[in-house]
Amino acid sequence: MQPIDQFLSHRLKTLRKEKGWSLDKTSKETGVSKAMLGQIERSESSPTLATLWKIASGFNTSLSAFIESNQDVSTGNEIREADQLRHKPSIDEMLVAPLFPYDQQYGFELFELTLMPGYERLSDPHVKGVTEHVIVIRGEMELLIEGKWQPMKQGEAIRFAADKEHGYRNLSDQPAVFHNLIYYAES
Repeated sequence: MQPIDQFLSHRLKTLRKEKGWSLDKTSKETGVSKAMLGQIERSESSPTLATLWKIASGFNTSLSAFIESNQDVSTGNEIREADQLRHKPSIDEMLVAPLFPYDQQYGFELFELTLMPGYERLSDPHVKGVTEHVIVIRGEMELLIEGKWQPMKQGEAIRFAADKEHGYRNLSDQPAVFHNLIYYAES
């Protein structure tokens, strides 16, 4: 597996080429500065997860398209282990295991996410129709939904419209681990 910065560089260049977009056009579509896009393409900068989301949304693609280098779709049973998939795809203090990258057949992607103690991330709205399903596996965390932080503990689950501003935080002194199933409504 190639280092994440090289993967991101290659993926961004490939998507821009497929769309025929300049860096200016990509900046307008994603809301990410031309300078930052250039740094990512030259493997000079590691973006935050929020920046990766902006880029993915601008290209109308899934987040896993930017963090999972092997996106072969399985036609049968598939076993994937979070311990083997878990990594830090950005400069954020969040660990990500892409359990099942986006597959158009199913319309979703499934992640195991680990929030380190004290971590907080606000997320811009995703494209219209995106829904997130969060299930806390270990620890405690909070979700920002409709402007209010919702405490969640192990075993609790929630579904919310992710096409509105939302966020995740861990105020405890222990890591919080949760599954996040992100469903993309058909365009």
